[in-house]
Amino acid sequence: MSSLAKCCPIACRIWNSTIGRKYLVALTGVVLTLFLLGHLVGNLVIYLGRESFNDYAEFLHSMLHGGGVWIARVVLLTCLVVHVAATISLTRQNRAARQNYECQATIQAKKSSLIMIWSGLTILAFVIFHILHFTVRVSYPAEKFVDPLHKQLTGEERFDAWGMVVAGFSNPLTVVFYIIAMSLLCSHLSHGVQAMFQTLGLRSRKTAGFLDKLSVGYAALIWIGFVSIPVSILVFGFGK
Repeated sequence: MSSLAKCCPIACRIWNSTIGRKYLVALTGVVLTLFLLGHLVGNLVIYLGRESFNDYAEFLHSMLHGGGVWIARVVLLTCLVVHVAATISLTRQNRAARQNYECQATIQAKKSSLIMIWSGLTILAFVIFHILHFTVRVSYPAEKFVDPLHKQLTGEERFDAWGMVVAGFSNPLTVVFYIIAMSLLCSHLSHGVQAMFQTLGLRSRKTAGFLDKLSVGYAALIWIGFVSIPVSILVFGFGK
């Protein structure tokens, strides 16, 4: 028995169980799905203008004396890594079990389910890029992005998150990568949300049709909401 198994026997039993990994995918999926909706609502505050968006950004970074936002980041990134790792593990296991009828299984599978593993990896790469770009501010250091309205009104300096987003989405390559990542994410969601309900035992013959529509509708809502921001900035000149 490995040292990891000795230290975390329950976690190892869950991971070594097919059902356990399916529940890990579903439960982490619930966390990530709810986060996406909350993150979208927060992002849409950008349409209220610089002051409102920067007030919102300042609130997020001041929660629990600055610790709240980092707790959320660690939890979300952990959920994403576990979600992707468990999905990859289950996919490899399923492929090994279906070698004798791989063609039939491929024909019957939905396109969205076939690219789940690749969309998950792309989304993980996008999240890392997004954190480096907008959260760690590798490209937008605090000393170069000062909120002009706040400084004029209070005499104090604070980070201009609104200006950072506008500057970031003024780059066509960033916008193209963002739209591709969001499209893959929503393809993932259109299959994943209904699968999540099924794994948790909340899907039945009566609710199947509704859950399928809910899954597609939620994915469409997330796509339209997130993509509208870079398109508004790059194509329509919002914020410029």
